[in-house]
Amino acid sequence: MRNLRLVRARSRRSAAAGAPRCFCVGTEPGTVVVGSQYGLVELRDSVAREVSLIEEGFLPEDGSGCIVGIEDLPEQECVCVATAAGDILLCSLSTKQVECVGTVDSGVSTMSWSPDQELVLLATGQQTLIMMTRDFEPITEKQIHQDEFGEGKFVALGWGKKETQFHGSEGKQAAHCKQTVNELLWNADSTVLAIWLEDLRVENSSANSYVQLWTTGNYHWYLKQSLHFGSLEEDRLVSLLWDRENPYRLHILCQGWHYLSYDWHWTTDCGMGENGQHGANVAVIDGDKVLVTVFQHAVVPPPMCTYELQLQQAVNQVAFHTDPKHSGDMAVLDADHRISLYRYGHSTANDPTVKLGAVGGNEFKATVETPYLDKAYSDSNEVMNPLGLRFLTWLPDGSFLVIGQGHHAAQSVLHHLTAVPQVAGPEEQCLNLRLSMPVDGEVISLYCSPLTKTVALQLADGQILKYLWEASTPVLEPWWTSSGSPVQFPYPCVQTSITRINGEEMILGLTDRCRFFVKDVEVASNITSFITYNEFLLVTTNSHTCQCFCLKNLSVKALQAGLSSAAAPNSDTLRKVERGSRIVTVVPQDTKVVLQMPRGNLETVHHRALVLAQIRKWLDREEDFTKSMYPSLNGSCNTQARQHPGQKKVNLICDVMRVAMEHIDPQNYVNFQSVLFIILAGMVLPINTDSTCKEKSSRTRHCSPEESVTPDVKAVSAEEALKYLLFLVDVNELYDYSLGTYDFDLVIMVAEKSQKDPKEYLPFLNSLRKMETNYQRYTIDRHLKRYTKALGHLSKCGPEHFSEFLNLVKDQNLYCEALKLYPSSTQEYKDISDAYGEYLIQKQLCEEAALVFARAGIFAKALDAFESSGSWQQALCMASRLGYTKDKLSSLARSMAGKLVEQRRHAEAALLLEQYTQDYEEAVLLLLEGALWEDALRLIHKYGRLDILETNLKPAILEDYEMPNCPELELFSETSSVVTSSDMNSKYSHSNSRISARSSKNRRKAERKRYSLKEGSPFEDVALLEVLGENVRAVETVKGDTHILLKQLVLFGYDEQAGTLQQVLEEVLQLMETSIPEIWTPDLQQSSVNLVLGPNSTANSIMAAYQQKRMMPPVVQAVSELCGLFWVVFVKCYDYTGKRFFKSKTFEMVKHIKDLTG
Repeated sequence: MRNLRLVRARSRRSAAAGAPRCFCVGTEPGTVVVGSQYGLVELRDSVAREVSLIEEGFLPEDGSGCIVGIEDLPEQECVCVATAAGDILLCSLSTKQVECVGTVDSGVSTMSWSPDQELVLLATGQQTLIMMTRDFEPITEKQIHQDEFGEGKFVALGWGKKETQFHGSEGKQAAHCKQTVNELLWNADSTVLAIWLEDLRVENSSANSYVQLWTTGNYHWYLKQSLHFGSLEEDRLVSLLWDRENPYRLHILCQGWHYLSYDWHWTTDCGMGENGQHGANVAVIDGDKVLVTVFQHAVVPPPMCTYELQLQQAVNQVAFHTDPKHSGDMAVLDADHRISLYRYGHSTANDPTVKLGAVGGNEFKATVETPYLDKAYSDSNEVMNPLGLRFLTWLPDGSFLVIGQGHHAAQSVLHHLTAVPQVAGPEEQCLNLRLSMPVDGEVISLYCSPLTKTVALQLADGQILKYLWEASTPVLEPWWTSSGSPVQFPYPCVQTSITRINGEEMILGLTDRCRFFVKDVEVASNITSFITYNEFLLVTTNSHTCQCFCLKNLSVKALQAGLSSAAAPNSDTLRKVERGSRIVTVVPQDTKVVLQMPRGNLETVHHRALVLAQIRKWLDREEDFTKSMYPSLNGSCNTQARQHPGQKKVNLICDVMRVAMEHIDPQNYVNFQSVLFIILAGMVLPINTDSTCKEKSSRTRHCSPEESVTPDVKAVSAEEALKYLLFLVDVNELYDYSLGTYDFDLVIMVAEKSQKDPKEYLPFLNSLRKMETNYQRYTIDRHLKRYTKALGHLSKCGPEHFSEFLNLVKDQNLYCEALKLYPSSTQEYKDISDAYGEYLIQKQLCEEAALVFARAGIFAKALDAFESSGSWQQALCMASRLGYTKDKLSSLARSMAGKLVEQRRHAEAALLLEQYTQDYEEAVLLLLEGALWEDALRLIHKYGRLDILETNLKPAILEDYEMPNCPELELFSETSSVVTSSDMNSKYSHSNSRISARSSKNRRKAERKRYSLKEGSPFEDVALLEVLGENVRAVETVKGDTHILLKQLVLFGYDEQAGTLQQVLEEVLQLMETSIPEIWTPDLQQSSVNLVLGPNSTANSIMAAYQQKRMMPPVVQAVSELCGLFWVVFVKCYDYTGKRFFKSKTFEMVKHIKDLTG
């Protein structure tokens, strides 16, 4: 029941040499790459860049060459071109370099790439198909024409024969006008089929060309849009293609370098108004017919309809009258820009263009009213592009609004058309142009509210404008909120509507990504469709529900909360619907909501909110009869209202009557039954919580008198109470609540009123009756998934059920809850702690596991866990608790020391060896290995081993000076471009076809050069900044070690080495000081935090912005770190004469860096 509505139409003419042959969409937004007989031309607003293929010899100079295929490859930063001569070329538009990657000797007739650009298919001159990878490595080659038949073979459909000739939607009459099909194209999601048609050429005449868009539903093909391009040579179609990112965007190129693009989206054209007779009509476009279904009378499944309108040309738009009293009247815009008006009620003659559909027949008399063709208006303006007019809107005063394209791509024009009063009759007339108003921006939606008569336009950037059409001089102005700010949708919306929320007029919008907005506030992100009806809003969601809200006294925040919360299944606002359901329409003055399923069939539901609203309207429940029917003379009736100003009348009365009637004598059965209903209703209406439901269940079970009432009366009372309660509460929820009370009589009474089979619950209940009380309640709680309560009951069942208790704890991870149920001195507590510790070890939480083991006295496992976590101090404590001998303790210390060395914790490892193994020599060696010179000196002098100074310490210091153990310093090597390897070309021959392929080595080369340091690469600047930032961070890493090493060199008299080290450090710091202003400029730092990804960004621009955003922050952070780095290094480093250096210069440099980083 949906049509394709045109959202955008762009047109651009350019001037270039030669004639276009094919084209593709460029990487940048708004660019196309066109291939001519001379080469490639990139078009933006004009010719941007050109690459000649004649100079390289790939196309002949006389212009007789032909490009048969073209594809933009953004990851390789080039365009792939196939020529009729058989050459496969890669062309760079930026460098104008051309590389031939292969040749087909027999020539190429066409080239096609897969949507993900992983495969390419070539049709050769010898009628073969060659499939290759994106690197032009052959996969297979097949003959197009095959003699064999069977699985995996091609099938000839005989396209063009009489029995399969394409006639379009005009049926048999179109057969007289022969047409040929040039191309068939599915869009990206395979929901729309584009067909390129041409009339068969007649001698001395030019053929007309067309583009048609077809969809299918319920096994029926619908022609939804038809573009007529005429017969002029400059308007002849060259090529058309669907956009890969936007599935409903079509690109078209004509002979005269005329480029057009169209954006569509799905919409439902329905009439909404006060007229119950024609207020729920839905129109479906089907070629030159409009299929109209009158849902007020019958729900007719498509493709059938109530009646159909026969037009002279294919229909592109249908607009219902926005006057609520004439909501069934229709304006139909066809492919020739002719507007036909169909009205109800003024003609008694049968219109031949109106034919009854599913409700007609020879043996039946149709009572449904049909419209008649009142007027037909033709366009008197100059010739325009196909689909040059969009968003046809029929205003309440009988005038029309349409949107056309402005002089620039980002400009639209609002045309206000009026009819000329003339004699009645269906003769074709012209419309007067009341005014044409330019709009600064692309109009992507136009909506006129039948309720408020407000006209709203949405621009591509989400801005909302109001068109004051009723003024003497109509004007456009921004839509202002009550707070004085302009309304702008955060994202473009494909469906808009206007309604009143809490008395304020507001605009609603829904994006193609299910995001729902009220003004500029996003209220939901899972809405698939919506419709406004009087004061109601109905939506369908991704969770397969239909929700209905009354907006009369509802705020935007309350609506947002209602859409975000999961309402109860039996709530008035929510009901479950079939997966993928969308709203078609709501029948006025009724409660019917028509939904359409994904497969096309219809379903009618009566939403509970609409039913109750209709009942409330009839009953007028909020009327205070104490004032209207029985007024008080002394005004005492107002006392109650003053005491409860914000409470509803029904809730207030139920509360008061419940309190009073709970004390009525139950001997009177009639009074008791009334009391019961009042009590139950009073508990349900104000609030619906778990405790309330339990209380209701309990009151239902014990509602009837126990002694003074006969059994029959007792049964009737309980049964009626439960029946009434089930009307208010979901029976499955009530069954679970009653089971949770452990009252089996109550459970059986509720289950008997449900749809449950006794075989489902009776065996379960009988088995429960036989169980011990605590185990019985444990079983019930586990059945209801109340595992914490189940543990409490099971813990009281004795030690024989502890294994079951422990299994439940492990299954549900209830260790903390289980530990609270047993004293810490019991064996059960220890077993739970043991299981808890093992669980924590599996989660790699060794230290937490060790604490659990230690607290429970499981010292052996605690020791292992402490050792694994690196807590060697606690591990030694556990060893003491276990009574380790001196030798065993020494072995443990050596083992932990080895693990600490692997973690580069040399100081702690040396401490273990010295104190627990008395191996101070090994401790000194570990300290030297970790470059902990001062700690090593301390042990050498403590144990009087000065010989180690000459044998180990001094050689280690010199070795560290000559070959510092710091991988970060390798970054200070020359920053240069990566070495690229030469291309590896291979040739492939099969039959008479010869192509060349790229190797995997070249594929890796293409991936590397995307972020390489090679001059001219796209991200060369980002790569340089990243490497330089790493250099700065490397200095921060080595500053402490350099300081300590410098002191040791001075201590042992290595003055020359100390001076050299100091000089190198000085050169590095001076280089950084002079380079900072040139590398990290204030503009660069500001741009790194102002990355904007707009709605018109392409996949490549988003990836570039993402990479830039990912690369930039470390660089800025490195500059900030540099401020502290210079201070620490310069102040802490001394030369060998004991003088500080650069201290005054440091303050100056730090101030300069802080100025750079802000």
